[in-house]
Amino acid sequence: MTAEVTNISTKQSALAGDLSLTIKVSDDQAAVRIVQITDCHLGRDVGERLVGMDTDESLDHVLALLKAEQQSASLLLATGDLSNHGTSAAYQRLANKLQDLPMPSAWLAGNHDSRELMVESVGEQRLPRTIHLANWLIVMLDSTLPGKVGGTLGAKELALAEQILQANTTAEHVMVCVHHQPVSIGCEWLDEQQITDSDDFIAMLAKEPRLRAVMWGHVHQAFHTRDARLPNVELFSAPSTCIQFAPNSSDFQLDQCSPGYRWLDLHRDGRVETDVSRITGIDLQVDFESSGY
Repeated sequence: MTAEVTNISTKQSALAGDLSLTIKVSDDQAAVRIVQITDCHLGRDVGERLVGMDTDESLDHVLALLKAEQQSASLLLATGDLSNHGTSAAYQRLANKLQDLPMPSAWLAGNHDSRELMVESVGEQRLPRTIHLANWLIVMLDSTLPGKVGGTLGAKELALAEQILQANTTAEHVMVCVHHQPVSIGCEWLDEQQITDSDDFIAMLAKEPRLRAVMWGHVHQAFHTRDARLPNVELFSAPSTCIQFAPNSSDFQLDQCSPGYRWLDLHRDGRVETDVSRITGIDLQVDFESSGY
């Protein structure tokens, strides 16, 4: 049993760049369900392909599955690379696709995106820095650098994260979301793109006793682990809504798995339950012989 949304509001906080989204739910004791989509890579025009796959078609199938399975979800998180080349048309099209879902959404920029253009195209309210949901605080951090594939937070973003955590003392549990992975996932070519200052990031997070989960996109695969530096914290990524990257690969390699999404139940006692759901029985074209994208 999960709680249902009763009210949604946004406001500008006292912190620079901290737009806050508050989602009120009906049951103070029930878990809250959230869902994650990531790495949609929508082109400027409908029907554009990534390594042979029509990314609009694949996203539409994933959203149809999500809509069928997640009528009680309170929030959708879209964790970056939502456009393949940072185009306004792609962001507007994504916003239109998400209007059919029964929950609000919050977006992050990825290395293929332009955060400024996202704000210009669909509004700042799509990119909150903090989300208050039941007794949870979700912090949305920007790990992108213009012109770079890999991730970096930098002193300014790390300082903002600390300020956000210090300013939001009433939340009992915390989840942090970024686009790039903060830990190694076992793919040599992707781990070269790991957040460069991830040690500083994790050291900062280790000081937060309320932290329960860290979630990211970028890697086009479902990954779930723990790290000794963050005891009792769940670390995970989600499948892309288009092409999938093969786990444990040294060079670029596609996986045979279907596109999908991740769901999470955030419990009032801080527990996190999560799994992924993938489309089935749908033949999507993909060039498995490709050596890159």
